[in-house]
Amino acid sequence: MMMKTDHVVVEQSFFQPKEVVWKAITQVDQLKQWFFENIENFEAKPGFKTRFVVENEGRVFPHLWTITEVQAEQKITYNWKYESYEGDSYVCFELFETDGQTSLRLSHDVTESFPQHIPEFTREACEGGWNYFIKERLVEYLRNR
Repeated sequence: MMMKTDHVVVEQSFFQPKEVVWKAITQVDQLKQWFFENIENFEAKPGFKTRFVVENEGRVFPHLWTITEVQAEQKITYNWKYESYEGDSYVCFELFETDGQTSLRLSHDVTESFPQHIPEFTREACEGGWNYFIKERLVEYLRNR
């Protein structure tokens, strides 16, 4: 279960310049293509808030994101929680350049436990979701640019 103190990390390298990967993770038109297509707005600036709804198997998950930290082309962190559900967490995307590649490290840290009886809130679902988004969707998106 995604419990307080859980820490999930996913890392991936890309044969793209850092600025290209940064735009993919911070510009709403690009986020819609590989992450969540129903994100209505997104700005990489501290204090920015957005809300969008994801549905799965009849359950509704209103996502609430607040940008807490931005270091241009290096790091963006947001508070990630769900309206009407217990639980709180932070997601951080960090970029590093090495040997002509850009490496992305995503970390998801839970600061308040999520409901344990909801399948989407298990640790396995979180790890699987991040691996899908980063290692499949983002890789494919950037490969086709």
